[in-house]
Amino acid sequence: MLTDEQMRYPIGKFETPQTYTPQLIKEWIDVLRNLPAQMRAATARLTDAQLNTPYRKEGWTLRQVVHHVPDSHLSAMLRFKWALTEDNPTIKPYNETAFAQLPEYSLDIEPSLALLESLHGKLVILLENLTESDLERTYYHPESKTTAPLKQVIAMYAWHSRHHLAHITETVKKFA
Repeated sequence: MLTDEQMRYPIGKFETPQTYTPQLIKEWIDVLRNLPAQMRAATARLTDAQLNTPYRKEGWTLRQVVHHVPDSHLSAMLRFKWALTEDNPTIKPYNETAFAQLPEYSLDIEPSLALLESLHGKLVILLENLTESDLERTYYHPESKTTAPLKQVIAMYAWHSRHHLAHITETVKKFA
């Protein structure tokens, strides 16, 4: 089992890829395609008490993680669309910690699982239809003061998917 510190980044921190190939982009899109079913399977048998378990000390509960992922990926969808329709738009960051304190983050996870399924269905269609020039389009992130090409953003959200899925799957191992 992973230590509390390892649980902060159970698959490691995101590392910007040095190369981008059509095969890698396809693999990252497949991660996004598969996440909803994997998230549903990982949480299917969890009790309310287990869903209310933090994945690490002072970390979010599994319930909050499930609610966070579709919120984050909804933001990603908008960022992709802005970058595809505007020249290097400045995206709007949001306070993830404050979102996690909103009332719905303590409620049933089914609406968030359903949203994740629907959202990823649409997101995958969008990403699979990007051209090489689309993949080079960018947006500007005002907090990190970085410009990100969409090919990198796909890699980042694939990592984000695996990262939070690992928070759940690694925590579930403690219940066995």
